[in-house]
Amino acid sequence: MRNTAIALACLAITIVITPRMVTTEQAAAELPKAKLHLVGDSTMSEKPELAYPERGWGQLLPEFILPQLTIINHAINGQSTRRFISEGRWQLLVSDVRAGDYVLIQFGLNDQKHDDPLRFAASEGDYQVFLRRFILELKDRRAIPMLASSICRRNFSAEGSLKRDLADYASAAAKVASAEQVAFFDLQKQSCDFIEQQGPAGSQPYFIQIPADLYAKFPEGKIDNTHLSIQGATKMAQFFIRDLQVKQHPLALYIHAERL
Repeated sequence: MRNTAIALACLAITIVITPRMVTTEQAAAELPKAKLHLVGDSTMSEKPELAYPERGWGQLLPEFILPQLTIINHAINGQSTRRFISEGRWQLLVSDVRAGDYVLIQFGLNDQKHDDPLRFAASEGDYQVFLRRFILELKDRRAIPMLASSICRRNFSAEGSLKRDLADYASAAAKVASAEQVAFFDLQKQSCDFIEQQGPAGSQPYFIQIPADLYAKFPEGKIDNTHLSIQGATKMAQFFIRDLQVKQHPLALYIHAERL
């Protein structure tokens, strides 16, 4: 009797659990295929040297996404809105985009470089002009533009307060998104709030902090409070996908819930 009871219990567990698993797998398999293009700078881009700790958050994003959503990362180191256009990268992207594709645009980090006329775009001037151009050209192709603000620099004052030196560009991107009625992801606020909460010491592992005598390229070590470590890139990717969920954005259906 005891063995029979155990067998029945196991059977009951199988009957309860298996349909749930099958339903989840079927729901994922039935999702229509979609594409998400990422457009931005080094904080988003792919880093081919995997032995080096720097990562872009767009590089980590696919780890949280179901295979039915193809992610194409066009982000390039050193890019601004102006430079992405002047180097012909924007035209290449537009020619590759198809109706129904999603395009997430995140600039600002290099747009603020006043001493570099090839990249500089004022937050209240050309930066907004270029963002509007991106949006209108994508809409002309019946693609779906999305804007994100730049991630936060880990820039603490001597007194330990965080300097939000990209706030003007975040505000400008939000203004354009509102006017053009496209989804806006305020990664600047989310990342700055998080870094501020962690403090100078707690936020350090999320950025590049290389000790001396580890990489031949940096014999004296390197402290980089702009670019992300694997932990930092993972965290920024999580901010984006969790915001997709909060907004109930269509792309939230493609999130691999078990990896959040």
